[in-house]
Amino acid sequence: MTTPIGSIQQECVEGYLFARPPMRVMILRRPPARGSIWVPISGKVDAADSDWEATIRRELREETGLEAPKRLFALDWHVTFEGPQGGTWRLHAFGIEVDPGWTPRLSEEHDLYAWVTPEEAVERLHYADNRAAVGRLLERVVP
Repeated sequence: MTTPIGSIQQECVEGYLFARPPMRVMILRRPPARGSIWVPISGKVDAADSDWEATIRRELREETGLEAPKRLFALDWHVTFEGPQGGTWRLHAFGIEVDPGWTPRLSEEHDLYAWVTPEEAVERLHYADNRAAVGRLLERVVP
């Protein structure tokens, strides 16, 4: 089902960080006050953001301290869902390649990170759309 553009109340982005070889995906854990769930980098598009890529770059910087990833690309994968207070939100997913051995500087939004296999990421990520996006990432980067 397609949601008409005019009915989207909030645009959001998610970033799936990965390094290789071997293929590893970074997942981040929310602190206990936010459910201690495992998630990717994510955030809302702000009025100051020029586009979705600008938003994911800002979120990457805010949540991990990374200014310049090795590679950043759209996964051409979008999902719509009901926002926390109702209304339709749309999510745009990105792949973010980083150098092996890179260590993030976490913000207060997360209390832990883990480099895991794609299979373990799928097992640990809280939301179904996050798990599906890892599959999309693999389609784009694994020959």
